Amino acid sequence: MSDSEKRALNEAELQELVAASDSGARVVPGSLGFFIAGVALLWSVFQVLLASPVAPYVLPGDLINNSRQIHLAFAVFLSAMAYPLFKSAPKHSVPWYDWVLALGGAFLALYGYVFYDKIVTNGGLADQSDALFSLLGLAFLFIAAYRTLGPVMVVLALIFLAYVFFGSAAAVPDQIRWAGASLRKAMSHMWITSEGVFGIALGVSTKFVFLFVLFGALLDKAGAGNYFIKMAFGALGHLRGGPAKAAVVGSAATGLISGSSIANVVTTGTFTIPLMKRVGFSAEKAGSVEVASSVNGQIMPPVMGAAAFLMVEYVGISYFEVITHAFLPAIISYIALVYIVHLEAVKNKMPTLGNKVVSMWRTILGMFLFFAGFAGLCYATQFPVRAIVSLVPEGAGWVLSAMVGLAYIALVWLAAQAEDLEPDDPNAEVVELPEIPKIYKAGLYYLLPIIVLVYFLMIERKSPGLSAFWATFLLFFILITQKTLKAFFRGEPNAISKLREGMVDLIEGMIDGARNMIGIGLATATAGIIVGTVSLTGIGQVMADFVEFLSGGNLILMLIFVAILSLILGMGLPTTANYIVVSSLMVAVVVELGAQSGLVVPLIAVHLFVFYFGIMADVTPPVGLASFAAAAVSGGDAIRTGFTAFFYSLRTVALPFVFIFNTDLLLIDVTWMQGIIVFIIATIGILVFTAATMGFYFTKSRIWETVALLLVAFALFRPGFFMDMIQPPYHQIAPVEFEQALMEAPVGSSLRTVVSGPDFDTLEMKDLTLVLNVPEGADAATRLDALGLSLLPEGEMMVLEEPMFGSPLSEQLASFDFYGDAPVSITSVQAPTNQLPKELIFIPALLLLGLVTVLQRRRAAIIEGEPA
Repeated sequence: MSDSEKRALNEAELQELVAASDSGARVVPGSLGFFIAGVALLWSVFQVLLASPVAPYVLPGDLINNSRQIHLAFAVFLSAMAYPLFKSAPKHSVPWYDWVLALGGAFLALYGYVFYDKIVTNGGLADQSDALFSLLGLAFLFIAAYRTLGPVMVVLALIFLAYVFFGSAAAVPDQIRWAGASLRKAMSHMWITSEGVFGIALGVSTKFVFLFVLFGALLDKAGAGNYFIKMAFGALGHLRGGPAKAAVVGSAATGLISGSSIANVVTTGTFTIPLMKRVGFSAEKAGSVEVASSVNGQIMPPVMGAAAFLMVEYVGISYFEVITHAFLPAIISYIALVYIVHLEAVKNKMPTLGNKVVSMWRTILGMFLFFAGFAGLCYATQFPVRAIVSLVPEGAGWVLSAMVGLAYIALVWLAAQAEDLEPDDPNAEVVELPEIPKIYKAGLYYLLPIIVLVYFLMIERKSPGLSAFWATFLLFFILITQKTLKAFFRGEPNAISKLREGMVDLIEGMIDGARNMIGIGLATATAGIIVGTVSLTGIGQVMADFVEFLSGGNLILMLIFVAILSLILGMGLPTTANYIVVSSLMVAVVVELGAQSGLVVPLIAVHLFVFYFGIMADVTPPVGLASFAAAAVSGGDAIRTGFTAFFYSLRTVALPFVFIFNTDLLLIDVTWMQGIIVFIIATIGILVFTAATMGFYFTKSRIWETVALLLVAFALFRPGFFMDMIQPPYHQIAPVEFEQALMEAPVGSSLRTVVSGPDFDTLEMKDLTLVLNVPEGADAATRLDALGLSLLPEGEMMVLEEPMFGSPLSEQLASFDFYGDAPVSITSVQAPTNQLPKELIFIPALLLLGLVTVLQRRRAAIIEGEPA
């Protein structure tokens, strides 16, 4: 082993690493261990009941209304039981002080539930005793978060809390000073009401996230994780760099349902990293591939590290829309990562594993057909469901349940014909590739709960919580019965006795799910302090001023600084807390400064922008947690692993900038046919970008070829940039002609206007770009009323009066002072022109790509023909 390599951790140490970060490193034997497990099981049962359709009938109303408090109480109690407070603290017993912190923390979390009537009587405002108990509750929460998440989250929350109490001090610079808050007001905001700790983030954790984490834990307990890895290895292991390609696909499959980058790295990495090293990847590169693919799992729908559910609340769009917008960037990012691995293998002439000979194109076609077939199956389920609902509307639920049950039994019968899948040893002398025709049927029934989940989410458009409940309910049935049914179909004696094993698996899976939720529950609660501080103090405006000062008003620089700040803010935080922090602080910055610079983008694009850079903190040194985990598996250097993983993740860095300027990539306002074209072009674009950054296409690229490939990628991703240079999309109109332009513009088109006037807070003049969607109306006055605008021409100026309250533009224009000396006016109006389709730019771009391709293929053929 080289000096640069460290000792790779063994299996027990790796499991302890995951436990220490995700589920708690303390394992208590005996009756106390059973008690702790019982509390975790009770938490899972409560959450399943809360998400079920029968919740209003089996749970008291006050329990449902205060479910956030109960959720946090379980998390605080179990954190004290499962996570040692100090490195020297016992790992097999619970010291007395942890009992105090557990019981005290649980009581304080339930304070709003226990004293609900008193708080309501006071109108939600804390009295002196409420404030003191709330302050104590925050202290207990910080201790729980410290032991579970580490110091970063706690330090960040303490800084924001200190700003709440001391932000009005004379020592604080004028630019960030605020009026201040009393202890009662601050504690009411942070602990008593739903603005701080018990805010939207903890509500999402309670309603949605728990069920999805539990779903993932149960699916893994059933054996799906091992099945996905084997299928990926069997499909791709024979290719050059096959283990690395299998790592990417396997991590994509586990990342679909996982909320943890570290768990992703260790789960698939213990198998794939040794195999990658075996075929020629260095320890750092092997770890980097696993890090890049595992962190990518956090941007992959349907869970996105639990951020998808928060986006629903923060952006105000449906879950279906969030998934639709996030899907394409995640998919092409994974495609690019597979291509990175391929280029690394080809560049270094890595050997293949096994003696299986299948062309790469046939493999790609096979995988495409599998995923397309699975997607088609999910989509097609709606047709028999509708037919049954129309035939037997009263008993449709029972009939459909019976049909799912029969499908499950048939698939288990098929699985019984194959041997149960055991994890492979990556360090064995001879590595045997799994044979897809032999193993695929061993786990097809694992796809059933995923189909149920996708059906309810995407077809029925049910809430994420209810969708996850039905998929989890099916997993209950699978875990209990799969071993018994397999034994029965194989003719084994005492098949019924295996029901007990199934029950044990179910209980262990529910306990694992609860333990995996401890960190997420505490992260969302602690992040609520940051959200509460932003809403109480208005510090978001300070961040906007800070970024504006750094960027000097330059749009690209502004986005770069927001990206860097998002990355810094995300360091050391789990995905969920990471997203809450960066979205609370940075989204408003992009929206406000972007509008001032003429950049108006949908809110979901901005949220995805900061989310992508927030999760890059898991990769980037010096706090790249996933990189440290991968280095522990590979035995490589953690810092070098992190930098290499960041280089492999350049496409994830580039994509947010792309979809900010080209929202087609997020499938916003595109038809099905346009969506297919966008997917094809975006895939080509990301592959070309990857080849350019790797400096290798068919052979080593020359400098001009790298530049040409980058130009092609840019043109494919942002064709509008070049088309706007050829033919501007808007033409200028005098502000006094605004009403005429509004009348002549087609309904549904847009006018870009720049509004200038004094800022309400600073009285300084500022500009704001608005995109006005032209409403229906027989005349200009009707359309102005629909927009809520009142105009007053004054010479060459078009003065704007304050919009009517509740009108479409009232919130956007609320930052202007309409009653000062200087008027608020429309200073620029741009109407759309009949621009040529921007897709025409694809033609020269693809021709240039074809030229580079021909030249490189010729050179590669010459090189390959040379004697060794």
